[in-house]
Amino acid sequence: MAADHEGHGVIPPPDSIDATEALLSKGGYVSDRALATVLFLSLRMQRPLFLEGEAGVGKTEIAKVLAVRLGRRLIRLQCYEGLDVHSAVYEWNYPAQMIEIRLAEATGARDRAAIEAGIFADRHLIRRPILQALDADEAGPPVLLIDELDRADEAFEAFLLEVLSDFQVSIPEIGTIRAKEPPLVIITTNRTREIHDALKRRCLYHWVDYPDAARELAIIESRVPQANAHLARELVAYVQKLRQLDLFKAPGIAETIDWASALTELDKVAIDPETVSQTIGVLLKYHDDIARIQQGEGRRILDELRAEASAGG
Repeated sequence: MAADHEGHGVIPPPDSIDATEALLSKGGYVSDRALATVLFLSLRMQRPLFLEGEAGVGKTEIAKVLAVRLGRRLIRLQCYEGLDVHSAVYEWNYPAQMIEIRLAEATGARDRAAIEAGIFADRHLIRRPILQALDADEAGPPVLLIDELDRADEAFEAFLLEVLSDFQVSIPEIGTIRAKEPPLVIITTNRTREIHDALKRRCLYHWVDYPDAARELAIIESRVPQANAHLARELVAYVQKLRQLDLFKAPGIAETIDWASALTELDKVAIDPETVSQTIGVLLKYHDDIARIQQGEGRRILDELRAEASAGG
């Protein structure tokens, strides 16, 4: 989805909590007041926003919506075990540097300082996500999404301290590169391990929880508007019940959206035991969880929902 402010220069961040909530809503993200507040403060104070929560609750989507609605470039750094500076920040184009050395040798150049300056020139610097985020952009500072930081090693966390404190990177061969304007930084973690306090202190923090039934229904209505209204209410109630079970991995918002889309594709207007059994793989991704639902737990949840609906009139 493209921003609808093309040709009007840099789009400023929202100037109030209400405007922040509206910005997210226009991007299809149904936010609660607490999230809108901390996002507004993060933008206003130019502080990174640290989002923690279970996988699938919509943390990454916040950065995507922010980039689209503000017309900014989204730079995503997907973290993983073994992520290092060369992959995340910069590396040198070694083949091009070797050509530079061979050319210097061929021309008989003897000035070592000049040769080194040519080897470590900016044209040979390969910018990875973090260094890209420090570069000036005519659309305004980009959105830097550091996604699933808990997957990276603690050594990489330590490196990020300089970036998040001063929005700068030190490159031994050429010195310090500093952002003219700080990027809009969103950091996410699924809490598979604890992130060090030193990094958290540099950020504003928000725990992104599963939505309540009313907000999840609003999300379905926004993201899957073609879904039957009765079906949407039923499947949201069903997912809310599922999350109360001791599952290996409870379904996230993304899975609820996928399930609503799948049932709509099947022209369903209500859910029944057979439909649940046949489509449960859209919601749950672990065999033991799926087996538990197919072996009777799924029917029990449906019976509870029917009983609650009857009692409610």
